[in-house]
Amino acid sequence: MQPIADFNPSKQARLLLRRSRQGALATLMAGSGDPYCSLVNVASQPDGAPILLISRLALHTKNILGDARVSLMLDERVEGDPLEGSRIMLAGRAEEAKGDQAATARRRYLNAHPSAEAFVDFKDFSFFRIEPLAAHLVAGFGRIVDLQPEQFLTDISDAAALLEAEQGAIEHMNADHLEAMNLYATRLLGAHSADWRCTGCDPDGIDIAAGTRVLRLDFPERVTGPGELRKMLVKLVTDARAAEGG
Repeated sequence: MQPIADFNPSKQARLLLRRSRQGALATLMAGSGDPYCSLVNVASQPDGAPILLISRLALHTKNILGDARVSLMLDERVEGDPLEGSRIMLAGRAEEAKGDQAATARRRYLNAHPSAEAFVDFKDFSFFRIEPLAAHLVAGFGRIVDLQPEQFLTDISDAAALLEAEQGAIEHMNADHLEAMNLYATRLLGAHSADWRCTGCDPDGIDIAAGTRVLRLDFPERVTGPGELRKMLVKLVTDARAAEGG
């Protein structure tokens, strides 16, 4: 089916990748090749690729170590009929994160799932990145689209400075600018007032969360460094206050 005119499938796919905190992971059983599905917590790398923190004692991890091919289903978790919400199926390969990639995965995963601090250092747990090869997006009637990675992953090739400053920016926003975070959520994204906190930022936007609810605030233009990020966040506060006044 072809998308209708006002539908942006790339934006919808990126939104699902950034906001999802749980998903259904499909792997292939070692030996038989039979399909196996399990529920997993997820976060995202700076480019939007999913991150898993999984134990080698788990069957899905044993399957991945035998055959890295996986698929991951993420959905909107809407109230009512779940089939009325958007969902995306990613097909790709799950690879254990190493070196700098593992450090980034750890930081971003724990920002999204702080309760994982209790077991993240257990010897049997490791971070895995799903390297997407394709995606199938279903976002309603007439909104079914197949996508390639370049259509839904964020280009971070020019954003090294931003990614280096990301954690400091997150901690600064959460320590000193919770009012701004609440304004973003309530005035720019239409959410209720809550203890909104920043959990990640990348060239395309920031992720904010309150409890189990996660929101995504896209930037009107890309940012690739900490100076640009600071200016963008100030602009968005100004926009939010103008909306509040209106």
